[in-house]
Amino acid sequence: MEKEKLLSAMSLELRVRNYAFKTRKSYLFCCGKYLDYKGENFLDWDEFELKKFLVGLQDKGLSPQTVNLYLNAVKFFYRYVLGLSQRINLKFARRNVKLPVVLSQEEVKKVISVIRNQKHRLMVSLAYGSGLRVSEVVKIRVEDLDFYDELIYLKAAKGGKDRVTILPEKMSDELSEFVDGKKGRDYVFESQRGGGLHVRTPQKVFGRALELAKTRRKVGFHSLRHSFATHLLEMGTDIRFIQEMLGHKDISTTQIYTKVTKRGLKQIKSPL
Repeated sequence: MEKEKLLSAMSLELRVRNYAFKTRKSYLFCCGKYLDYKGENFLDWDEFELKKFLVGLQDKGLSPQTVNLYLNAVKFFYRYVLGLSQRINLKFARRNVKLPVVLSQEEVKKVISVIRNQKHRLMVSLAYGSGLRVSEVVKIRVEDLDFYDELIYLKAAKGGKDRVTILPEKMSDELSEFVDGKKGRDYVFESQRGGGLHVRTPQKVFGRALELAKTRRKVGFHSLRHSFATHLLEMGTDIRFIQEMLGHKDISTTQIYTKVTKRGLKQIKSPL
């Protein structure tokens, strides 16, 4: 079977299994590279050849996370496209553990305060106040907002899963007025041409706000979500509730924020 037909079959299988668009795109790219490496023998399963391929990626300087992505793509290909019954027991490459970069509450407030445009200010405020990803901010519809119980219902978020998070009480009234007159299926934050915004819009807004606020640290939009989780921990919120609001499948993913919280560190005095 030709490489193109195999990748087409893999694309179909990924869609049937409801993999996210970015994941499908990445898996197809990685698998395509692997098939090129294998040459004419790409239909033959060879664990030693796969190991050589992965080591080659590491030698090129690819991160452990990227090497893992290639490995998962190849596993998917052999299991679901070629129907290999043999289990591939290769271990994942060790991941580099990087601590999330967190802004202080004062820094977040300062960044938000310099944003004059109401829509832009509400976008950044909601991302921080509810722990949202940038992709979730631009997809929120009016019907997802529950002003009575101060909740946000996120539908088909990362991994295609629904979840619920808090709607900040402090911005509830302004946000309610902002969406007044819109229909339930309308996006909360619409583009000037109608429809949803591109993720680059809130990212650019946040970047400009960081400059205006003269924030010295280099952080991205996702740092608002990191800050949300860390600040809740510092306030004494149960980590299991934070896990649910963030939509983490594994509690260990949420526990990374215990490493950057200042709640315990502030009680420790230096011996100097």
